[in-house]
Parts: sequence; C-alpha cells; structure tokens
Amino acid sequence: MIYVGIDIAKLNHFASALSSEGEILIEPFKFTNDGDGFQRLISKLESFEMDNLIIGLESTAHYGDNLVRYLVASGFKVCVLNPIKTSSMRKNNIRKTKTDKVDTYIIAKTLMLQDSFRFVSFYDLDIMDLKTLGRFRQKTIKQRTRLKIQLTSYVDQVFPELQYFFKSGLHQKSVYALLKEAPTPRGIASMHMTHLAHLLEVSSHGHFKKEQAKELRVLAQKSVGTSDSAVSIQITHAISQIELLDSQLKSVEAEMTDIMKFNDSVIMTIPGIGYINGGMILGEIGNIHRFAKPKQLLAYAGLDPSVHQSGNFNAKNTRMSKRGSRVLRYALMNAAHNVVRNNSTFKAYYDAKLAEGRSHYNALGHCAGKLVRIIWKMMTDDVEFNLD
Repeated sequence: MIYVGIDIAKLNHFASALSSEGEILIEPFKFTNDGDGFQRLISKLESFEMDNLIIGLESTAHYGDNLVRYLVASGFKVCVLNPIKTSSMRKNNIRKTKTDKVDTYIIAKTLMLQDSFRFVSFYDLDIMDLKTLGRFRQKTIKQRTRLKIQLTSYVDQVFPELQYFFKSGLHQKSVYALLKEAPTPRGIASMHMTHLAHLLEVSSHGHFKKEQAKELRVLAQKSVGTSDSAVSIQITHAISQIELLDSQLKSVEAEMTDIMKFNDSVIMTIPGIGYINGGMILGEIGNIHRFAKPKQLLAYAGLDPSVHQSGNFNAKNTRMSKRGSRVLRYALMNAAHNVVRNNSTFKAYYDAKLAEGRSHYNALGHCAGKLVRIIWKMMTDDVEFNLD
C-alpha cells in the first residue's frame, strides 16, 4: 500500500508518498490550490495503481474542501484525519520540526498506523454541503431579523399609527408593498384611492378591501409621524434588503431539500423533522461514527447538563452547558418542539417534565436530549424511527 500525505494551506499544498515499509516514493513537492495544481498532483500519482493509493490530509477549515471533492470525483480513496492524531505523531518526532514538507511525512505515517479507514464518499460531500448551507441559513436569518428590528424603528418615527392598523404586524407583503411606494404618511394620504385600494388588495391576496384603504388614508392624514426623507430612504432600502434575504433563504432551503430527498436519511422517518431541520442536524453531526456514545453527541450539541461542584457540594439541577455546535442545538430544540406535537410518547414525556415543575424550555431540552439518543441509535444502526 502507498500512503500519500498532503499538507493543506490557503494558496499552496505540499504532498509526499511513502510505501508500507516507510520508503519515500515521492519527495515532498508543492502544488497550487487550483486546477493546474490539482493536475500536477494527479500526474505525480499516475505511476501507481489507484487501488494501492490512500490519500490523507488534515481537517483544516475549508481550504482543503475543493481538493477533497476533486480527488473523490477522480476515484481516489481519501481520508480526512483529525489534527489531534497528527499532532500526537508530530510530538513523537525527536527533532520536533514542523514544516510543510515534514508534515506531509507525518500525515502519511499517521495513515500507516490506522487500523481501519473511512474514506470520503459522495454522501460525505453532500453532508459538507448541508453543513455550509445550514450555517449560511442561520446567518442570513440573523441578518434579516436585525433588519426587521431596524425597519420597525424607522416606521415608528415616520408612521407610528401603522403598527395598530395592521394587526398581524408590519412584516408582511402588503405593508412592504405599501411602504416601498409611499414610505411616509404624506405619501399614503396623497395616493389616489383606487390605486391604494388596488395595491392593498393585490399584495394581501384580497384580505384588505376598499374600506380598509379608506381607513388607512384617514389614519395617514391624522398621523403625528415625521415625513423626513432621510428616514423614508432607510425604510425603502431596509425592505429591499429584507426581500433579498428572503429570496436567498428560499434558494438555500430548496437546495437543502433536494440534497435531503436524494439521500433519504433515516432521520426523516421521525415525525416532525422536516427537510430543513433534518439537513441542519445531519450537516452538523457529519460522520455519526465520530461519536462512540450518545452522550458524546449530546455534549457536542451543548445539551448536556453543566457541572457545578465545590468541596462536598454537587448541584443536582443545573442548566445545559450550551457548548459545542450552536446550529445543531438550535436544530435539535426546534425538532424536539415539532416531535412533541406529532408523537404521543414525546408529548407524554414533555408533560411529565412540566409536572415536575420544569419550565417549557427546560422540558423541551430534555426532549431534545431524548431525541439525540434516538437519532444516534437510528444512524449507527441505520434503522427507521420506532419507539416500541
């Protein structure tokens, strides 16, 4: 067997190859992080049988993702190593030298000492996509929430009475359509009644009629808000940004849904888990075999109880640690909420926690912990959801 170690960096990578006996077959060489560089790596490996090659690299942020995809698509067997393993190998080096060239040997030797290999598959690449999409979705939602708060403050200055007219809140299509065309009370009051009524009716899908349009125009005429052009510009720009983020969220969620439908994961058999929540959970978990026990996955999600101990005192009731993956914790809590609504066993468990005097959030956290154990069991055994 031939072991290829690749040290990943942002612009340039280094690679070398060792035989099973530790003989250097390819001296460390540099190749760029682009198509030409990847071709150079392939040309160096062409003299070896592909089935005899095992390529290893460390998990280093996103810099190696393109190379991993390229090698997997080309049919190579690729292992992504935990940096902790290579670090221990590096410490055993007598000279304690760390350079890009030396690291390629260390990665190759770490591969040689592996008892078993888990090669990156196309499924793993889909999981990587779910992780990046899920995290991008969360960031986008935060940006949109921030913009909505800002928009509310702008409208409070310009037309404070508007929030009482629209009972469902300011953040709906009919309000956005109105404010984009007339962001001030003066603008709304000067609109032709036929046009105002048509605008509200179309944007609300018939919910608002001409009577509501008349009431709105009277409200605008009596408004105590300012008609400051500076604030009105911020209103229209904030709405444009919110609508842009909405469209981005739709495309991200559509892509996550397609990936989940293609892979048909067993966790989709859990009642209440949809494609988006399921995709976020799978993306954050990654390889389930990283977690030898359910409690390790629980700790990774930050759902494990924190420890408070001093001398002979040990607190019995503590809050969840909230460490690890924030995105996974969010997805699991959201999933637990939906499962409680869709499964009688989970509902009974949730009610029992409430009967103990626990809060809604605390009881939901216990349900999420129970869900984690079920997900771990389902994914490790590849079985569908069943509480019987």
